[in-house]
Amino acid sequence: MRNAYLTSHFPLFSIILFSLSFSVYSERLIVSYLENIGLYSGMIEFFSERGIHLTLLFVLWLFFFMLFSALKLIANTVNELSLLFFSKDEEGADLKKVRAGTWIYLAGGVISLAASLNILALLGVFSLSSFIYFIYFIYKVSASISSSAIISLVFFHLFFWFAFGIAVIYAVVKLYNSLIASLPV
Repeated sequence: MRNAYLTSHFPLFSIILFSLSFSVYSERLIVSYLENIGLYSGMIEFFSERGIHLTLLFVLWLFFFMLFSALKLIANTVNELSLLFFSKDEEGADLKKVRAGTWIYLAGGVISLAASLNILALLGVFSLSSFIYFIYFIYKVSASISSSAIISLVFFHLFFWFAFGIAVIYAVVKLYNSLIASLPV
């Protein structure tokens, strides 16, 4: 028996796994920072050590879950928009072909749990999963796209993600500079 919706929950599991991996790393980093500045010992007087770790882990997991969910929504929109612009497929067969690529992120999410102790390994697993998925996406839709449209599709994706990354970096730097400027010296 084969069901077209069998893998429909894989993106959710992938987001949960990647969020958990990043939150485990961030939680260890924040607890270490709190210990270094001396706040952690004061927090233990009011809360249990396990309670602090679990609460911090849950809040960080929720943050990363929202972040990865937003990135997935943006990525799906960009994928479908690029197919609208460059594909000759009108029935959505390309989207059905690409759906099996969720296995890539699921495998990356499982591997990220083992890499949650090292931020470079964690970022590497996420980046590698994204790169492999992009190659898979290009390969699957290449049957219904001309070679010039494939090049345009690749540049469309590269331009969008580059512009998106620059915009986020600009916003963070602008916010940081305004925060620093507002501090009394």
